[in-house]
Amino acid sequence: MAGRRARRAAEQEQAIEAVDGGEAQLLPDPDRDDAWELLVDGAPQSHVDLAEPTRLAFEYQRRLGHLVDLLAPAGRPVQVLHLGGGALTMARYVAVTRPRSGQQVAEPDTRLTALVRRRLPLPDGARVRVRALDARAALARIPPGWADLVITDVFADARTPAHCTSVEFVDEVRQALAPGGWYAVNCTDGPPLAHLRGQVATLLARFPEVCLLAEPAVLRGRRYGNGVLCAAEQPLPVAELTRRAAGDPFPARLLTGRELADFTGGAAVVTDATARPSPPPPEGVFR
Repeated sequence: MAGRRARRAAEQEQAIEAVDGGEAQLLPDPDRDDAWELLVDGAPQSHVDLAEPTRLAFEYQRRLGHLVDLLAPAGRPVQVLHLGGGALTMARYVAVTRPRSGQQVAEPDTRLTALVRRRLPLPDGARVRVRALDARAALARIPPGWADLVITDVFADARTPAHCTSVEFVDEVRQALAPGGWYAVNCTDGPPLAHLRGQVATLLARFPEVCLLAEPAVLRGRRYGNGVLCAAEQPLPVAELTRRAAGDPFPARLLTGRELADFTGGAAVVTDATARPSPPPPEGVFR
């Protein structure tokens, strides 16, 4: 055991590097030999299990995984645009669960991408192209109708940048979506949930079908946490999403329809002119 702990300590020391967004650290999972957690400036960004890429340790990523699983019949290749790369956790998940899928990732932090590629290599055969681009610059280069799924999971200093929260941004996403495509967003917020309510209102202004997955305590404004939004032009598999989210280790509720509209509390649609970054996480939330 002592030798294993020493090896782990050495690996951890070697996995601290300066990246464009601050200091990146890869922490070994104490319970799994080939699993790692990525932190940037102390904020958890991703978790990767190299031995089992379909194991999604972060709850919000489990919810995104449910969406990937339900997007099309099991195993069918899909085209996915990831806005925000991190440790490429969701790109790995898609590559393993849907072989031959074409994936593009927008991740402007080139040093972070280099660290991830070196220490956390992608599965053999994964068709993943990482572009050193901002999310909106990447959207401008995507052919119209290319993506079956767009996932926005963009953070800088643990906050979603303002320009990735507006209705104009959503319009660019809609252009990239194929007929029948889905748009998924990871949002973080805390009391009084002004940011999350604004994001819901913004998606409702552009999509006829929207749902929100989040833990009950987050929805009630009792604590800071993640909300995963999904939007589409056609009905979403609400019943199955509800069942899967309820069965997670940290169960989530699903809001849609009138309940979701009421959740906005009259929040205004976010525009480029009014957009603000998501709120910073509370002091000590990641300790």
